[in-house]
Amino acid sequence: MRSPVPPRTLAAELAHAEPGSAIRLQGHVHRRRELAKVSFLVIRDRSGLAQVVVRPDEIDETGLPPEETVVDVVGIATANPHAPGGVELTSPVVTLLSEPAATPPVELWRPAITAGLPTLLDNAAVTWRHPAQRAKWEIAAASLQGFRATLDAAGFTEIQTPKLVASATESGANVFPVDYFGRPAFLAQSPQFYKQQLVGVFERVYEVGPVFRAEPHDTVRHLSEYVSLDVEFGFIRDHHDVLAMLRTVLAGMTDAIRAHAADALDLLQVGLPSIPEEIPTIHFAEALRRVGAPEDEPDLAPEHERLLGEWALQEFGSDVLAVEGYPMRKRPFYTHPQPDDTRWSNSFDLIFRGLELVTGGQRLHRYGDYIAALTARGESTAAYEEYLQAFAHGMPPHGGFAIGLERWVGRLLEAPNIREVTLFPRDVHRLTP
Repeated sequence: MRSPVPPRTLAAELAHAEPGSAIRLQGHVHRRRELAKVSFLVIRDRSGLAQVVVRPDEIDETGLPPEETVVDVVGIATANPHAPGGVELTSPVVTLLSEPAATPPVELWRPAITAGLPTLLDNAAVTWRHPAQRAKWEIAAASLQGFRATLDAAGFTEIQTPKLVASATESGANVFPVDYFGRPAFLAQSPQFYKQQLVGVFERVYEVGPVFRAEPHDTVRHLSEYVSLDVEFGFIRDHHDVLAMLRTVLAGMTDAIRAHAADALDLLQVGLPSIPEEIPTIHFAEALRRVGAPEDEPDLAPEHERLLGEWALQEFGSDVLAVEGYPMRKRPFYTHPQPDDTRWSNSFDLIFRGLELVTGGQRLHRYGDYIAALTARGESTAAYEEYLQAFAHGMPPHGGFAIGLERWVGRLLEAPNIREVTLFPRDVHRLTP
């Protein structure tokens, strides 16, 4: 009778194995070290690293498998205080589950990758295997978990909206054209129109999905495709309700990182941001005065955002600052104006550690207001007929916001370039891998 095959044990679980018990590890060869009297294989799986001791008489004529080869190792759990977790495998039987791996483009066993960004991006399928690289996306994944859990608990419904659309969300914006069965179409730059319409169905909705911007920005903070975390909900008083919900979501995301990606935080030596109980807020006009910008500026420049971020940290001890009341001429037509002064909007940007992270605010909800807003801008209402249908049939006062996932993680890790935290970035130069 054949001896029973032990089930797979993850590397992180090896520390709890009973000494002398048979253990099966499966993973990549992270490091291979051959010494005169003994050799070591360090096996990497999704949970961490485990050490395997190999004696000379346990190595066949093919030798030890090279690094990154996928292997199955069955051996005996043996206590060793110098091994990861204090336990290693001895008397191993090593079986290759893949062909011997080619030499990786970077040495993944080193504590840090010293290769430049182009090398990391050109070889992303392999370089993301490095533990410090993986940790970046583990923080992103935990952020997504917190985003969803917080909104689910608040009565939101997750939606999915089309990414092939017939027109741009915002007039004049740059979009990617697509041949849609011989008809012109575009990749969606935002789920804005759809998430507003679905407030009339579910009242509270959110979406996690890609958005596409055909803007020729070649900077460290812009991507042509990124993950947008969109929220929209009804029966609000004004944009301050939207900002309060944003605060709850950001707190939930940081809590989830703390709960589900603590090891990643430790590995990257990252500190979580301070999200106060109430996000400090400054009016756009006052923000311009504070940074010494002309009063007729329609927007904040990156340097202005940096200065305001420093001020918020010094003045309030907060990593976040909301700038409200952007000029209506700078905001999309669906933005609700400030009731007491219609030059300004009931909208905001959230600055996170000196960088714009979120745009949000209150939307128009009356059909007549939409007709007036589009007419005032010289736009045809016919182009928005399907969108306006929802408002003609009654919509509650509503608003929402959108968070760029990669920008959130990039600022959280203080990465010099947003591409460092993007799995497979798309920009004006890069369409592969």
